[in-house]
Amino acid sequence: MANVSRPHLILAGLIGAAGVALAARGSHGGEGNIAIAANFMLLHAAALIGISMLSNKVSLWAGYALVAGLALFAGDLIMRAMLGTPLFPMAAPAGGFGLIAGWLLLAVSGVWKR
Repeated sequence: MANVSRPHLILAGLIGAAGVALAARGSHGGEGNIAIAANFMLLHAAALIGISMLSNKVSLWAGYALVAGLALFAGDLIMRAMLGTPLFPMAAPAGGFGLIAGWLLLAVSGVWKR
């Protein structure tokens, strides 16, 4: 696999698998936060597949920002649904900021000169 970021591809596969499992859990348990987390995970897994094929360092950092933001955002929703407690105060907003930053970094990578 030439010019493919293997860490991003591995993360995409793991996040996608977790997203499918959470979607199944959310559809059977009726937990809205689980379904939202699953949707975010599946969407961002697909984005990470695309990012894994970019060779720009800024795009690779964008992928890591998306993963970190997703871990905080989805992790907080999952913790609230399954344990009734947040991951930590302001985890979801911090994760949302990380996701926004990741997408903005991806936009910057489109105009970044190598």
